Amino acid sequence: MNERFAQYREKLTQYWNRFSGKQKILFFSTLFIIIIIIVVLTMQLSKTEYEVAFQDLDSTDSAGVMTYLDSAGISYRLSPDGKSISVPSTEAARIKVDIGSQGIVQGGSIGYKIFDESSSMIGTTDSEFNVKYNNALNGEVEQLMRRMQGIKDAKVLINLPKETVFASQEDQEQASASVVLTFNPGFRPSQDNIDGYFNLVKTAVPNLPVDNITIANNEVELMPSARGGQTGVSSQVEENFTLQKKFEEEVKKDVKQFLSTLTGPDKVDVLVFSKLNFDKENRKEDLVTPVDTENMKGIEISSQIISNTYSGQGNTTGGVAGTGSQDVSGYPSGTDTGTSTSEESSETRNYEVNRITKDIIASPYTVKDLTINVAVEPPTGQTTLDAATSSAIQNILVNIVRASLADSGVTYTDADLTKKVSVYSQQFGSNEAAAGSGGLATWMIWAIAAGALLIGAGGGFVIYRSRKKKEEEEVEEDIPLQVPTEFPSINLESVTNESQVRKQLESLAKKKPDEFVNLLRTWLADEQR
Repeated sequence: MNERFAQYREKLTQYWNRFSGKQKILFFSTLFIIIIIIVVLTMQLSKTEYEVAFQDLDSTDSAGVMTYLDSAGISYRLSPDGKSISVPSTEAARIKVDIGSQGIVQGGSIGYKIFDESSSMIGTTDSEFNVKYNNALNGEVEQLMRRMQGIKDAKVLINLPKETVFASQEDQEQASASVVLTFNPGFRPSQDNIDGYFNLVKTAVPNLPVDNITIANNEVELMPSARGGQTGVSSQVEENFTLQKKFEEEVKKDVKQFLSTLTGPDKVDVLVFSKLNFDKENRKEDLVTPVDTENMKGIEISSQIISNTYSGQGNTTGGVAGTGSQDVSGYPSGTDTGTSTSEESSETRNYEVNRITKDIIASPYTVKDLTINVAVEPPTGQTTLDAATSSAIQNILVNIVRASLADSGVTYTDADLTKKVSVYSQQFGSNEAAAGSGGLATWMIWAIAAGALLIGAGGGFVIYRSRKKKEEEEVEEDIPLQVPTEFPSINLESVTNESQVRKQLESLAKKKPDEFVNLLRTWLADEQR
């Protein structure tokens, strides 16, 4: 065993001595870098990743969660403020379910569970029971409020009236509730959310009208729709603002999608500003219009013409009334006889006109103004867009604005519409930095790349050496053994004198040195066998 080990060690030493000093240094450097990479990767992969499972805890909930994790043998990390607890990310989901099912996290609220935990066999007094019940009711409402959308924390104080048998149901005192809410950052409750908060408190507490509920945050008091005079207006404003943003987003999406076919994807950016008319008009119109608009006449539906002529003899008063010196003013001054004639004619025509009654409900959300700004990245190799492409894009935008403002009630000229659109070319920023921002750190990427390069170089060198050694062995195996040269002039069996053999060998070495060398090689080969 020792001899075989010595042979292996000698062969290994001989193989190692074949390398030069630079090759040995490169080998040790590659080995050292590979060991460092393996150690770093092992530390990174074996490191436990923690995930925040519970946050915004009070001291009671934090203590309960820590007690559960310690009893279960689960590692955790407590934040410096004591309000957040992180657990291993691989077990975070299971831990949340377990702790949630056991009701450990109460958010500082007691709830009705207190009656199960602190029940006494002796019993409690009425005053003690009323205090526990009031605290439990506050805690239950707080837990319900925290489950509402956008609420981060809630504090509830409910005042329950004392019931008396001497008052009727209508004369009983009513309960009241005060609620302070803390919303999540960036959350703005809508009027529907606020009404939901009031309705939740109203239905959770018996004999509690909405007027006795006060809900506020750290800024203002929230008002329900039934009490706040401006809540309906604010809700309508918010709805109008949402519709305006939706309209702008739709225009932006359509313009960007269409222009992408001309310039290519990710080379167009669109900015849209609009002004919508949200007025809703209800009016009734009673119109009377002629049928014949040219002559301003209606349809003749009936016509009546009456003509009468009268003639006869009789006394006829004459002269000028009241002109004599003794005449009475207003009476004829004299009489005369003669023939009298009179004519009477009348014509009646009835026309029918158009009588139109219109109940008009003008729809809101008409576009009063629209402005579109487009930034286009020029093609590769160009600094600006060519005039034809820029003009085509501007014409497209003008047509979109013209169609959108068709019902605005204002007539715009082409020059006015051109002022409402703008097209400019600009080289967009590169996304390489954003793409490289995620993932591993830069130094780790370079270290892994250098390690991979060195590993590849070392592996290539080892493969090259093994191939070269294999080729040398194949060359040595391919060299044909020279056929032993027959030397008829030397017969060792027939020669008995050593001096004769020496003479023959000397003569052969002088006359044929090549054959002499081959002869010596043949003898050496026979001896090794």
